[in-house]
Amino acid sequence: MSSTGAPPPPPGPPPAPGPAGGVRHLLALRLRRAQEETEELRAALAVRPLTALATGVLAERLGCGPAAAGAQLLALAERAHLGPQELAADILTTLPADPATGTQRPDAAHPQHPQPPQPPRAPAGQAVAVLESALARTADMLGAPAAVLWTVRPGGVLHPVAAPGFTAAERAPWQHVPPGVPTPAQQALARRTPLGPTGPVTATLGAARAPYRLAVPLHRADGPSAVLELAWTTRPPDPTPAEHRRLHAAAEVGALTLTDGPATAPDDPDTAALDAALTPALLLSPEPATGTPADFRITRVNAAFTDLADRPPHRVEGRTLTETYPRACAEGLLDLLLRVHATGRPQHADTLALTLLTGRTPAPTPALLEFAAARLASPPGRLLVSWRPTGDDDRTDRLLRTAQRLSHLAGFEEDLRTGEIHWTPRTADLLGLPAGTAPVPLAALPAHVHPDDEQAVRRVVNAAVENGRPDSTVFRMRDLGSYTHYVRLVAEPVPDPTGRTAAVRGAFQDVSAQHWTETALAATTESLADSRQESAERHLLALRLQQAILPPAPPPLESAGLRAAVRYRPSSQQDRVGGDWYDTTLLPDRTALLVVGDMAGHGVEAATGMVALRNALRGLAYTGAGPGRLLGWLNQAAADLTGAATATAVCARYHPDTRTLHWARAGHLPPVLLRDGTARPLPMPHGILLGAADDPDYQEHRLAMRPGDILLLYTDGLVERRDRSVEEPLDHLTRTLAEPAADLDALLDRALATSTADTDDDTCLIAVEVLDTPAAEPSSEPAPEPSPGPAPEPSREPSRQEPGETC
Repeated sequence: MSSTGAPPPPPGPPPAPGPAGGVRHLLALRLRRAQEETEELRAALAVRPLTALATGVLAERLGCGPAAAGAQLLALAERAHLGPQELAADILTTLPADPATGTQRPDAAHPQHPQPPQPPRAPAGQAVAVLESALARTADMLGAPAAVLWTVRPGGVLHPVAAPGFTAAERAPWQHVPPGVPTPAQQALARRTPLGPTGPVTATLGAARAPYRLAVPLHRADGPSAVLELAWTTRPPDPTPAEHRRLHAAAEVGALTLTDGPATAPDDPDTAALDAALTPALLLSPEPATGTPADFRITRVNAAFTDLADRPPHRVEGRTLTETYPRACAEGLLDLLLRVHATGRPQHADTLALTLLTGRTPAPTPALLEFAAARLASPPGRLLVSWRPTGDDDRTDRLLRTAQRLSHLAGFEEDLRTGEIHWTPRTADLLGLPAGTAPVPLAALPAHVHPDDEQAVRRVVNAAVENGRPDSTVFRMRDLGSYTHYVRLVAEPVPDPTGRTAAVRGAFQDVSAQHWTETALAATTESLADSRQESAERHLLALRLQQAILPPAPPPLESAGLRAAVRYRPSSQQDRVGGDWYDTTLLPDRTALLVVGDMAGHGVEAATGMVALRNALRGLAYTGAGPGRLLGWLNQAAADLTGAATATAVCARYHPDTRTLHWARAGHLPPVLLRDGTARPLPMPHGILLGAADDPDYQEHRLAMRPGDILLLYTDGLVERRDRSVEEPLDHLTRTLAEPAADLDALLDRALATSTADTDDDTCLIAVEVLDTPAAEPSSEPAPEPSPGPAPEPSREPSRQEPGETC
């Protein structure tokens, strides 16, 4: 008999993976081969304790060393035509019995090694009896009068399965040692290294009689397994390395002997619940046992369990979930179970799609499962998982249930001959009736609906029952507190052989959402139509206001010694009528008023505000006040006329007698002067935007003009960009203006055509040229060279905006 079971079938040729799945297929293949090697090692390891114990028995009986005893075991097995493990089992089951305890004693032939008194114990199987004797022999080898082999149960609890040298009274209080108790065995288990010799100890099994201890833990690949503990009455010398190796080997043999079966205790209630499940179920333990788990170990499977990859249960139990079902875990199975473990909320799915790796050459196999998982209360952290493949009938039923749930459908059938009525489970809930309400006959249904809908329901019922034709309608239920629940009724007759209606089948569908969506859509459509009409009217009003105060051509200014041209470029978006404006006026004293401004905002409000400011400034200009004083008055008018609205403006007054320009600004960009083929912005006097303060100070500059000078006033729609400061577009404008132009109109057209602005805002421009006519008297102040200079009042740096100004 082979130690690894029946030979596996020969591997077939691997399927040719596609280019996208080549790496994944190769990794899956390597993982499956590693799993097979692990299974072979486990099978070999499972029979090793048996042959090791039998070799020890032969060595003792024959008085030879372990090597000779092992050779003798192989020779006997060959002559008996048995496997070594089968012969080892026969040797161990024929050991002489101990007359005092009824257990076999391999040391009976050696009375020179007296054993400590053995306490009576419950039958634990042949392996425990042999283990007691083997541990006693190991302890005697190091001069220890007693020993304990502790096995690790779920949760880190230690249980003494073999304790030669200790009485039953000494064992009784120490059947379950939790992790928090600082016994030598628990300390060694926590450190994962041997402990001692140490002592004297007071808290462990038999500490009063043997207070000095040496503990050797055994950690297998699937976690902590056992701890071997030796006890002395006096402090022993430190074990040699060879003795340490023998102790570790003894612990390993004992742990493998006792943990070959199920990992849970037979009286575990979770195990009992697992075995009682009729569907395939698994019991999972978190890995690691404490803290946040990263994986789960399959502790047990029940009798109904069938592996999805056709493996026997012993090849599934004890392995991690990612090792057993790697592809399914990568697709979300592990994340789903970690969520159940973290939240404690059970999960159920009628259909869960997973991909499995099956065959010796792993091939992806899709599977649809009915799945459920829940976290158990004790021990904390374990999961109970149940799944089973779905059949065609199950799949069809689930599809129908899913379709009904998603479409808010419920069915009914009424036999008119017997009066029997059948409703699907969701019918009462869909109709808004209390749970457990008896099905309502079709003839009585009109009495349960809204009075306005009774006739429509009667029509459908009569059509199906009396006329034998299907019909449908939408109604509201009378029993609900509010009539916002709309249900569609569809009824279809079922005729008998004579053609009369024997039964009626149909469906109820909750169409409340659809009904209110249609109602809301109709209301929204009507509201949008009203809004569009109102918006169009407001836009038309704003456009007419703007057109009324922005004449296409300026008035003649030749009597003031100027030639003027204007341009207005509206926004490309028709709904963005802005507040940009300009004004050129010849005043009674033959001076010319030049103004551009920009009211904040768009639409009717901006247009009406712009009209108010323009008219107010024109009226104030007849007082003969300078631009700075005019902007101060206009600021007060802006606060009074437009509320919280703000605006920017540049106001200039040209005196033809002296060819002098006086100008001031309210948060606006400065004018540009074109002289002798060079264009440059004028220095910016101090002045914040209109409406920002109660009594601001607007500084006024003065500039001596020359014949041929051109002055450009503009709004920010000509130069403003979202991605950079205003200096760069302004430099571009000055370079454009410096190029020769045929006249003022050509100059303005080129400025608009080459503008780099990207805000799609309204734009106003005024260009005036000083004519070559003699002035009435020479200017009393020299013209600044090379750039215009400020008025006598100290001005700020030309290139810097003052705090509070906007452009």
